[in-house]
Amino acid sequence: MKLKTVLLSTGAALAIAPAAIAQEMADSMTLVSWGGAYQASQVNAYASPYQAMHPDVEITWDESSPEAVAKLRAQNEAGNIAWDLVDVVAADAMRLCDEGLAMEVDHDEILAPAPDGTPASDDFGDLIVSDCYIPQIVYSTTLAYRNDVEDWTGTPDTVCALFDTENFPGTRTLERRPINNLEWALYCDGVAKEDIYDVLETEEGQDRAFAKLDTIKDQTIWWSAAAEPPQLLADGEAVLGSSYNGRWFSAIEEQDQPISMLWDMQVFDLDGWIIPAGLPEDRLARVKDFVYFATDTQRLADQAKWISYGPARESSAPLVSTHAELGIEMGPHMPTDPENAANTLLYNYEWWADYRDDLDAKFQAWLAQ
Repeated sequence: MKLKTVLLSTGAALAIAPAAIAQEMADSMTLVSWGGAYQASQVNAYASPYQAMHPDVEITWDESSPEAVAKLRAQNEAGNIAWDLVDVVAADAMRLCDEGLAMEVDHDEILAPAPDGTPASDDFGDLIVSDCYIPQIVYSTTLAYRNDVEDWTGTPDTVCALFDTENFPGTRTLERRPINNLEWALYCDGVAKEDIYDVLETEEGQDRAFAKLDTIKDQTIWWSAAAEPPQLLADGEAVLGSSYNGRWFSAIEEQDQPISMLWDMQVFDLDGWIIPAGLPEDRLARVKDFVYFATDTQRLADQAKWISYGPARESSAPLVSTHAELGIEMGPHMPTDPENAANTLLYNYEWWADYRDDLDAKFQAWLAQ
């Protein structure tokens, strides 16, 4: 398949999606993401370069990814799909795909091959966990803590410091959802890592996890946006909490906050795009053109210049270099770095796709008690 290319002022040749050539395309897109440092990395790595190639295209960002499933369901029921491309975690992509709200894609058709010609499906490999999913990055949810707390006994070195209020007193901050919180609760209650999801599948296991969370419930600020916990720690409103490793990287390395991060029991997860089902042809053509560009080998490597998330393409990894502004090597800050991955939990996408709705309801009811 021949690719049409264009030359930017930098001299770099950029592939254009073959399906988008000579096809009428919309002149605007609404992209849905998470806000904060992650969305900024998307803007810097591929949205702005794309607009440099297409100055007449307007891109609007919506920071609704945390509520993407519920909002896409509502848009579908109303018969008005307002979004063109939606950034979601893998388990949410599976749910949206199963419900027919996300479009199934041929990855080798809509995504660029690797520079050596390797098809996209092989380059992304096992990270393509759904027929509707276009992976972008590997990230992790981790704990971080204020490193200047004077009344602590020692320094947190495991995830279970979260539940150790005797040695590490103070306000915690955790995400307002069951994912990760239930896994950590069981692990810190003595469940072996390899048994967590088997235990969590039972009513008794769920009750056990909630009982463990009960021990810190009244000392916890529950967050919805990942930008909140770094700010809470920076302001001293919380001393220990969870967020995405890239958010902590930004607070620690870019903002020089008195915060340290724990890699222990980091929870690996995937983030990527889904295309809403039922888009008009001109909007779909624009989205395909953008996705072909935004997920190529160089663009995903470029994103790692702005945030410490590992690119989902195998061919991108060797191209990860230094931070675009700080000049520091980004490799040691990636969740996949061997030094950081000594004790990790691989998020079970399929399990959460099956149990998410039920446990979401149970978790929200528990919070309200």
